[in-house]
Amino acid sequence: MTVYDELVARGLIAQVTDEEEIKELINNGKATFYIGFDPTADSLHVGHFMALCLMKRLQMAGNKPIALIGGGTGMIGDPSGRTDMRQMMTPETIQHNCDCFKEQMSRFIDFSDDKALMVNNADWLLDLNYVEVLREVGPHFSVNNMLRAECYKQRMEKGLSFLEFNYMIMQSYDFYELFRKYGCNMQFGGDDQWSNMLGGTELIRRKLGKNAYAMTITLLLNSEGKKMGKTQSGAVWLDPNKTSPFDFYQYWRNVGDADVLRCLRMLTFLPLEQIDEMDHWEGSQLNTAKEILAFELTKLVHGEEEATKAQEGARSLFSGGNTKDMPTAEITEADLQDGKIDILSLLVTSGLCTSRGDARRNVQQGGVSVNGEKVSEISTSYTAEDIQAADFVLRRGKKKYCKIVFK
Repeated sequence: MTVYDELVARGLIAQVTDEEEIKELINNGKATFYIGFDPTADSLHVGHFMALCLMKRLQMAGNKPIALIGGGTGMIGDPSGRTDMRQMMTPETIQHNCDCFKEQMSRFIDFSDDKALMVNNADWLLDLNYVEVLREVGPHFSVNNMLRAECYKQRMEKGLSFLEFNYMIMQSYDFYELFRKYGCNMQFGGDDQWSNMLGGTELIRRKLGKNAYAMTITLLLNSEGKKMGKTQSGAVWLDPNKTSPFDFYQYWRNVGDADVLRCLRMLTFLPLEQIDEMDHWEGSQLNTAKEILAFELTKLVHGEEEATKAQEGARSLFSGGNTKDMPTAEITEADLQDGKIDILSLLVTSGLCTSRGDARRNVQQGGVSVNGEKVSEISTSYTAEDIQAADFVLRRGKKKYCKIVFK
C-alpha cells in the first residue's frame, strides 16, 4: 500500500486537485507541504490532533512539513464555521500563543536538520503595503466567486465584516509566499477551508504560470475534528496543565462505540491490518478497543509513562482498587468554614464544576457521589478528618472524578 493509499484507507482525504501529481509527490517523499494553525489560545487542543498526526505520518514517509503559525492571520480571524467575529487579540498575546504552539508541535514533528520548518505568516503579512496588495493580488480574486464560498455564505445573513472578508486573500497569499520562499508545493486543511485553499492554488498559477506546482488536499474530518476537541466543560487541551494526562486518557476512553474504530484509523499509528481485525468486535471488546485508542493517543502526546499511569489509574478506579494514579485536588484549612467544606464548594474547588450553581444542579440531578455513595443534599459537608480518614474520591457524572487530598 502506498503512502497516499494509506491516507485514503484511514479516511483522511476528502477532496484533491491534480490527484496523480499529488500521489507522485507524496509517495516519493517529494512533497513540501504546509498546514496552518491560528494562535487563538496558548495551547493546541484535540481538534488540531488530526493535522499533527498527518504531518508526522507524512514526515515519516520522507516528506517535509511546514507548520505555519498564523501570527498575521490571527489578527484578522477566520470566519469559517463561526457565527460571529472572533475577539481581537493583542500582538503580545498572539506571540505568546505562537511560542506555546512551537513547543507542543515539537513532540510530533522533527524540526532538526531542516527536516521540517516552522514559520510565522506575520513575517510577511505585517509588512505588506495595502495599495501594493490591491494592485498585485486583488486582480486575481473575483468578489462574486468569493461570495459563493461556503465560509462566507454562512455569515452573510448575520453580517460579515470587511476585516474577515480579507481572510481568504491573506490565506491565499500565505501559500504564494511559502511556494516562493520554501518551495512549498502542497497545502492541507480542513474541509471548511476548501475555498481558501483553492484561492492560494489559483493565485500561484496566475502569478507564476500554469506550470507552477501548487496542490491542495483537504482532510475528510477536520471540521469534525474540531468538534472532537470540545466537551461540555470546554476544550480538551494538549497542555497537561490544562488537561491532565488522566483526563486526556479518559476523554478518548469514553468515545462513542460508533467512533472508536474511525479514531483508531485516523489518529493512531497502529497498522491498518490490526485495526481491521477489530471491525467485528462488539460489546465488551469495544471497551478494549477504546482502551487501546486512549493509551496510544496519550502516549503520543504525554509519553508512555504518563499513558501507563493514566490507564492504571482508570482501571483502579473502575475496579475499586487503589487510587494512587488518579488526578488529585488539594484543599487546605483556608477552604474550610467552621471546620467543614460543603459539597458545592468541594465540587468547585476540585474543578469538577465551574460554579456553585453548576455544582447544585449536578447534586440535585443525582450526578455526584463520594466514595461510590450518591450525594443527594446540597448541604452535605465534610471535615478535614473525613477527607483524611481514607481515599476520598469525588465524582461528577460518569467521566469526571478526582481524589481529594487535605494539605
